[in-house]
Amino acid sequence: MLNLKENRIRRSLKTRIKIAKLGVIRLSVHRTNSHIYAQLIDDKNNKIITCASTLEPEVRKSLTKGGNVAAAALIGKRLAEKAVNCGISNIAFDRSGYKYHGRVKALADAARENGLKF
Repeated sequence: MLNLKENRIRRSLKTRIKIAKLGVIRLSVHRTNSHIYAQLIDDKNNKIITCASTLEPEVRKSLTKGGNVAAAALIGKRLAEKAVNCGISNIAFDRSGYKYHGRVKALADAARENGLKF
């Protein structure tokens, strides 16, 4: 029997294979109980283009908790602004096997509202 983490990793691998076939930049999300992290990754060149997380000093000043929906929305907005500054608008969303609700959904919605298309 697989445990929860192994199930999540198995789901994420299926998604990443599909994204690799598309050949676009992916927005990868990782969440913990205390924080949320997001990265734009170029798999062709194996480089991280930009990232945002609740551990950044500017973000920590404006948030009391890093593990809630409001924090996720702020990270989505911040990442989208950084991506637009880099000239990126079309991406693929990699939810890393997490269910698309709560913090993951808030991050994706905030990124869409601020200029990213996926």
